[in-house]
Amino acid sequence: MEKHRKVQFLNYATEYIGSVSETDQAIIAAHVECMRSGDFESVRTKQLRGPIRELIVGHHRLTYFEFGSGLYFVRGFRKKTAKAPKSEIDYAEKVYKIMKDSK
Repeated sequence: MEKHRKVQFLNYATEYIGSVSETDQAIIAAHVECMRSGDFESVRTKQLRGPIRELIVGHHRLTYFEFGSGLYFVRGFRKKTAKAPKSEIDYAEKVYKIMKDSK
């Protein structure tokens, strides 16, 4: 039996999810639940840089990383260009480094 991961939404991710429609919130929640239960085959993700990845849900993107047994969702944004904004990747890396250095 797959061990469930802890899921943590940081403030910016929570704010982004709260700003989208209830329908999109439900779709995002379903994708996150799949990931929490270890089912990464049912969702689309993409590695951005090092441990930083993005969850792809329609035109919504959530940057995240795995740390220990947890998934940490850092920020969300609406996809407008072919590449993820460098500032989103840099910010997620900064958060990851802070967490890694504090352990």
